[in-house]
Amino acid sequence: MRRRDGEIEFDAQQFRLRARLVAGALALAAVALFGRSVQLQVLDRQFLAEQGDMRHARVARMPAHRGVVLDRFGEPLAASSPVDTVWVNPQEFAQAGDGIAQLARVLKRDRQWLAQRVTSNLDRQFLYVARHMDPAEAAKVKALGIPGVYLMREYRRYYPNGEVTGHLLGFTNLDEKGQEGLELAYDQSLAGVDGRKRVIQDGRGRIVQNVESIAAPRPGEALQTSIDLRIQYLAYRELKAAIRRHHARAGSVIVLDVTTGEVLAIVNQPSFNPNDRAQYEVARYRNRAVTDIFEPGSSIKPFVVAAALASGRYRPDSMVDTAAIRVGIKTIQDKRDYGVVDLGQVLARSSNAGMAKIALSLEPAQLHGTLTALGFGEVTASGFPGESAGLLSGAAHWRPIGIATMAYGYGLSVTPLQLAQAYATIGAGGVHRPVTFRRVQGPVEGQRVLPERIARDLVGLLEEAVKPAGTGVKAAVPGYRVAGKTGTAWKATAGGYSTDKYLSVFAGVVPASRPRLAVVVMVDEPGGALYYGGDVAAPVFSAVVGGALRLMSVAPDDLERIAPVTLAGAAP
Repeated sequence: MRRRDGEIEFDAQQFRLRARLVAGALALAAVALFGRSVQLQVLDRQFLAEQGDMRHARVARMPAHRGVVLDRFGEPLAASSPVDTVWVNPQEFAQAGDGIAQLARVLKRDRQWLAQRVTSNLDRQFLYVARHMDPAEAAKVKALGIPGVYLMREYRRYYPNGEVTGHLLGFTNLDEKGQEGLELAYDQSLAGVDGRKRVIQDGRGRIVQNVESIAAPRPGEALQTSIDLRIQYLAYRELKAAIRRHHARAGSVIVLDVTTGEVLAIVNQPSFNPNDRAQYEVARYRNRAVTDIFEPGSSIKPFVVAAALASGRYRPDSMVDTAAIRVGIKTIQDKRDYGVVDLGQVLARSSNAGMAKIALSLEPAQLHGTLTALGFGEVTASGFPGESAGLLSGAAHWRPIGIATMAYGYGLSVTPLQLAQAYATIGAGGVHRPVTFRRVQGPVEGQRVLPERIARDLVGLLEEAVKPAGTGVKAAVPGYRVAGKTGTAWKATAGGYSTDKYLSVFAGVVPASRPRLAVVVMVDEPGGALYYGGDVAAPVFSAVVGGALRLMSVAPDDLERIAPVTLAGAAP
């Protein structure tokens, strides 16, 4: 059936109207799209670029390589080696099926611990799982191909000499920040400055492109110490053997260069290995030679004699009556009456009564001034972390009994390092030099605290203590003149002093004709029948000094005391 003309004309009008509407809608859509394009690409371009960067562009850290620590001859004491660290993106890793079980198995960790650690940090994109893995072991993790598990290159501090230099160097934390010892003292220069770079990451947090370097990493500076690793090993060996032989609780040895104040060796027992983090306990890693104080016993006597000589009231040949003396309610006497002897014999026989009389004859301020000038009661300025200043009360608080007992080493406290510095001052002719753990070139200027004549006289007096009639005969070194002093002190306990716990000390300088080394040996609570400083500490001194002088090629100054050598097959 045919439609009427009016109806056909009406349909055509509707079609054109609809076509115009569609065309208009398309035009409006095109205009809107064009406008949006202009907005996105022109008006909002910077904003959108910043938003994109926020989601995918990152500034990554480029760790600086920590500086190496060397001994005085360039032997490495501490260095950083490359290692790998395993980290995960918790959101991605949690969806990795049995990935948690696989990773826990390779890392030898508890599966439940790893699962709990990951699921409790799902709001994070970065989570450490294992730090400082050996690269070969880390490669096994990478081979698993678990989504969300990544490796990162870091550095781990390594100490090639282990416990031999443990107390000296200290250690760093996992981020290579110094925590103890020289690692802490010189952390700022050793650490360097980390670099930065701009990178592009994908949605999984992986770096897909390095855009630019913002700042290059600046490696840490190398630290060349004053330590002679040969002497350090020698001191470590001899001290450890003595501690075992005498069943002692602890001990320390310090070797100083008299001409520079450099620490050539510093060891303690018990020691600790800084490569083993399980040993990081304060009782093990503290440097006893610097931090622990003790009453020095008779090893303090030479400095009281120095005050006596400086006062002008005594000369090296001055005579002292060593008979018993009563001070307050206390009678001070020796094991036997040595009679009237000169200052050299007072030191050689370690007469407490003689020393008490000398000290009481001096002005307290003058005695105190000499002791403080030699460094007692103050830190050595070595810069070693945790160094103690010891204990030396002001002269205004001294009473006669305190002066008398201080003359033979009670009532004041020192560190082994302080004592070594004081002996070095005597050996340097009365020049007090700062202690340093860094290598220095040539002689170091110091402060004169004693006239050279008095210091030389005192060295001569101390030689008497190492001769056959002295208490330190076991400290003798064949071929060298030794000047030194023994010390044996009861250990302080609650309410008084122990009668069966001792500190054994020997301190001295060599060669006596021109001192080069000052050495202190302290052994804490030796067991068994031997506990005197002359029996316990003096032999260690002899072994360490004898070896050190040969290693340093110091010429003998007492060839007459070297036993003649008979050559096999030589003609009669």
